[in-house]
Amino acid sequence: MNLRISLLLSLLLSPFTMTAYATDPPAQWRASWPATDFSKATVDFGEIRSGGPGKDGIPAIDAPRLVPLADYTAADDKEPVVGLVINSEARAYPLRVLIWHEIVNDEVGGVPVTITYCPLCNTSVVFERRLEGRLLDFGTTGNLRHSDLVMYDRQTQSWWQQYGGEAIVGALAGKRLRVVPSRLESLAEFRARAPGGKVLIPTDPNARDYGASPYAGYDRSAVPFLYGGRLPAGVEPMMRVVAVGDHAWTLPLISKAGKLVQEGVELRWRAGQRSALDAARIDEGRDVGSVQVTRGGADVPHVVTFAFAFFAFNPSGVLYTESGPLRQPD
Repeated sequence: MNLRISLLLSLLLSPFTMTAYATDPPAQWRASWPATDFSKATVDFGEIRSGGPGKDGIPAIDAPRLVPLADYTAADDKEPVVGLVINSEARAYPLRVLIWHEIVNDEVGGVPVTITYCPLCNTSVVFERRLEGRLLDFGTTGNLRHSDLVMYDRQTQSWWQQYGGEAIVGALAGKRLRVVPSRLESLAEFRARAPGGKVLIPTDPNARDYGASPYAGYDRSAVPFLYGGRLPAGVEPMMRVVAVGDHAWTLPLISKAGKLVQEGVELRWRAGQRSALDAARIDEGRDVGSVQVTRGGADVPHVVTFAFAFFAFNPSGVLYTESGPLRQPD
């Protein structure tokens, strides 16, 4: 089924809302997740809702297939990728692949990492998957919170919020993964800084329509899918923003300035990256540009997301807009 239709159906049929406080998990959770410790949670269960596909319905990639950048010919230079460089080893993870899998368990530069992408929040985040001496690997629960991907680790069956990397349900509830600096950038930008890098390609090219976007038009919609929270005031919910902790900047503000130095970070915008959530084919998506976030010349962990998601996870945050700083009312 087309993912857009599936999302709309689950929005209408999902029994879970964010309106009533829930401390007991639904019975079907216990049946589907017998190894998850539901006595430990840091969030209201009522905030977690089905995203449509069930557990591992969107399959993570556990044995990444990579090719040298010089051999990668799947798309044009504006293709969006998650660029990652660790200990001089460079890899690019195209959104044309991530949009269908959402999670890649990998090791880069000797560091075990999980590369994640949630289309509904447009969040790409890379985590170190080594936690307190334990090596974890991740899959998709099929659930969402604030429209954001809820992952799980296969070792303890704990559930993790992709935005921020905190375990919200299970034995590891309250633990947090370390975010590894990465960039959501164009293929051309990755090639310029890492010409000897490698690129993720589909394990089975025929398994999905790689290059198609099942979320065509999503970043131009009036409201997000599968979101039951309060929409932000004073800004369009689907406005792209660049967030560093509790501070964020709208893409129009950054692109107009070209360069901003604020809150201890430097943000630079340049044209040349396509949106993966605009057209039916990613290589036809409009140019939204890329933002590099640094401090003292080093990359800073950040997330390119939508305004609604920033405020959902940072209710006391500050969003810098062309009209000035914006906070949400209590």
